[in-house]
Amino acid sequence: MTYVAPVKDMMFAMNELAGLEEIAGLPGNEEVSPDLVEAILDEAGKFASEVLSPINAPGDKQGNTWKDGVVTTADGFKEAYASFCETGWNGMPASTDFGGQGLPVTVSTAVLEMWKSANMSFSLCQMLTLGAVEAIAHHGSDELKSTYLEKMVSGQWTGTMNLTEPQAGSDLAAVRTKADPRGDGSYAITGTKIFITWGEHDMAENIIHLVLARLPDAPPGVKGISLFIAPKYMVNADGSLGERNDLVCASIEHKMGIHASATAVMAFGEKTGAIGYLVGEPNRGLEYMFTMMNHARLNVGLEGVAISERAYQQALGYARERIQGKIIGDKSGDKKPILHHPDVRRMLMDMKSRTEATRALAYYVAGCMDRAKSHPDEAVRKANQSRLELLTPVVKGWCTETAQGVTWNGIQVHGGMGFIEETGACQHMRDARITTIYEGTTAIQANDLIGRKTAKEGGLSMKGLLEEMAQTQAALAAQDNSTLQIIAKGLGNGIVALNDATDWLLKTYDGSPQAAAAGAVPFLKLTGVVAGVWLMGRAALVSAGRVTADDGDFYKAKLVTARYFAEHVVPEAACYRDAILNGSGSVLALEEALF
Repeated sequence: MTYVAPVKDMMFAMNELAGLEEIAGLPGNEEVSPDLVEAILDEAGKFASEVLSPINAPGDKQGNTWKDGVVTTADGFKEAYASFCETGWNGMPASTDFGGQGLPVTVSTAVLEMWKSANMSFSLCQMLTLGAVEAIAHHGSDELKSTYLEKMVSGQWTGTMNLTEPQAGSDLAAVRTKADPRGDGSYAITGTKIFITWGEHDMAENIIHLVLARLPDAPPGVKGISLFIAPKYMVNADGSLGERNDLVCASIEHKMGIHASATAVMAFGEKTGAIGYLVGEPNRGLEYMFTMMNHARLNVGLEGVAISERAYQQALGYARERIQGKIIGDKSGDKKPILHHPDVRRMLMDMKSRTEATRALAYYVAGCMDRAKSHPDEAVRKANQSRLELLTPVVKGWCTETAQGVTWNGIQVHGGMGFIEETGACQHMRDARITTIYEGTTAIQANDLIGRKTAKEGGLSMKGLLEEMAQTQAALAAQDNSTLQIIAKGLGNGIVALNDATDWLLKTYDGSPQAAAAGAVPFLKLTGVVAGVWLMGRAALVSAGRVTADDGDFYKAKLVTARYFAEHVVPEAACYRDAILNGSGSVLALEEALF
């Protein structure tokens, strides 16, 4: 089934929740207008549906091939990538300083969602490249910037992030890769990195690897990690490509999903040492890499939104066409599609509401990023930076966890046919599974949320968010509209649950950190659910005043979807709250031998 970009809902989320009008007025965004944004989304939607979507399922089936260090991509990917770059899509979010279009994050977020929905494997190449561009642009020398960034932004060269090692996993303090000075300002890098997304392929002429490694005199632990650039092919002074560097793809992983994205094992320095160049100052590599990782965390959260949308579209299409069984209570005698079965409708409503809630959160946070970067008022920049930091782990963790249930329901709507690979529903569930793991597992995001983002700042950011939510709840409750009042009740219950959990966390974290950590993931999910109903409530307030407009059906659907979320999803908040407040003991009670 071909993907169709939900442009109308994307525009609604950008305009009403992210604040596109205000963002368009920020310095540097003078040419951004609603008409321009809609035109960009329309064109991107065509590319996603006509070019990327058709090679998604075949790419999943064929995958990549590896032979003697050379990786060949699935049929059609090389041609699609060339077209992608020729039409300027690769550099759209990047700064104009390096040949990009410099569009606001809010706008690029919607376009990136399309790539991820249409073909998640394909989209990963751009995501890692743009993350590498961000890291080099923020921390690299002028020489490194002039050497690499323009061609990376154009897509002529791609980028990767080399963190993980076989013995280290998420524990970067255990990184062993070495970087020895060569006496000419460069370094000889030796070591092995695993799980390197698009670490080797045939779509671009060069691959620029960002590599974490240790200098000979580096202190132990994370304080002794430095960041290096190691290109696949050396770059001559005139910008042309030189000799092959001493790095090779030793193998590619056989994965559960994202089959068309090569996940490489990279071996550096098996001969004389891979030549690398230090980015920034020694021993600050992890700090620099977080520039790239934070970029990636938001984009992986967006993958959860995107794959949920794709699964919903496919399930809805099947439910509209599949005729099976009699409809309970229907005495017409007509044969009707399974969309008329109440439980199929329940599953589709659940998929639709959770997808719209995660999109609302992702776009809202994108708006915070734009204001934190460009707003002329320092106080506004600071407030948005605080909100951005608080909600980044929630976008990454909650949106991707939500996608697990949405894609699961996508299979269920198909019934037995959903379990058959040829229908395509399985691919969405398999592709979604990695999103909760890479760029930091859900538990890593949750520990960040309860620790640095909440407890260690005394809950100021979370309490500020709760106050803003309460204002929305009051506005909903004051309306003479039964649907809005139902949503107000749900939001109110969610606020109470999140406030209770936050108070418990602030009292518990310092004295009983393990008890706090035992409830970290429930706390993240609780935050996501309440943030979701808050934004759905804001959307409902806008929609209630527009149901008589020419496109009133769209707004009627927004109201119903928000009500469903309030009635069916928000009750989870109380369950999460109770597990946090009362459940840490049972998490930690069992002796090791009894597992």
